[in-house]
Amino acid sequence: MLSLNIGPFALSSSVLLLLAAGAVAAGAGRLAGRRQKIGIVNPLGDMLLAGMLAARLAFITLWFDTYRNAPLSMLDIRDGGFMIGPGIAAALLVALWHGWRHPVLRKPLAAGLAAGALVWGALFGALRMTEPPALPALALTSLAGDPVKLAALADGKPLVVNLWASWCPPCRREMPVLAAAQQRETGVNFAFVNQGEDRATAQRYLSEGQLGLANVLLDPAAALGRAVGSGALPTTLFYDAGGRLVDTHMGELSAASLASKLGPLRASAGAAGKD
Repeated sequence: MLSLNIGPFALSSSVLLLLAAGAVAAGAGRLAGRRQKIGIVNPLGDMLLAGMLAARLAFITLWFDTYRNAPLSMLDIRDGGFMIGPGIAAALLVALWHGWRHPVLRKPLAAGLAAGALVWGALFGALRMTEPPALPALALTSLAGDPVKLAALADGKPLVVNLWASWCPPCRREMPVLAAAQQRETGVNFAFVNQGEDRATAQRYLSEGQLGLANVLLDPAAALGRAVGSGALPTTLFYDAGGRLVDTHMGELSAASLASKLGPLRASAGAAGKD
């Protein structure tokens, strides 16, 4: 499962995992500190804020040249541009700081963080087991009306599969970024699978935008979204040269966040070529 729809809203699995782990951590910390009648919600909030800030700043620093031409996009965290390592380090430093200033928090914090980490790891493993490991063998349709399978488009290269619709504002905003990448990345193939719309609607949007995309496919029943466990648009799937799902992104891609995901794909393709 890549996302969970709650009414008109969609939450990514990563956000759901974080919420579940945070709730368990807060509960375990409350139990561990019940004699002193203390909780760890405020320290957990500080850890989350510091972790997100550090993770974002580290990502921006790494991809600063990409953000340079659109500096305001640095503030748009919807592109998912975070570096996990620096974020975890900053969060742990905040936890240590709280424990140093308030010794009474040490036991509740340790218990809460341990419980939260265990829950996160268990849920992450369970979700990974439910994800389809390979390209779904679905019969999609080209704009010309011909049946196409995604495996045929891979052609021995890594494949980026973008699920989109013309009515989706984030899809429209990210499409020029993906179109430019398709022109530039000769070692990676791209497929754009329209979800739930007919040929005329998809073709009209592409013509008006003058995007010049290749490998545009139609999926009127949105079967691919269901097959990969995503009910949200846009969703982008990253498959290595062996057809294995190695990364996903729910929501709008920026040039930097797309570049951060293409790098490992190119590296995996190079390693496969040497074997």
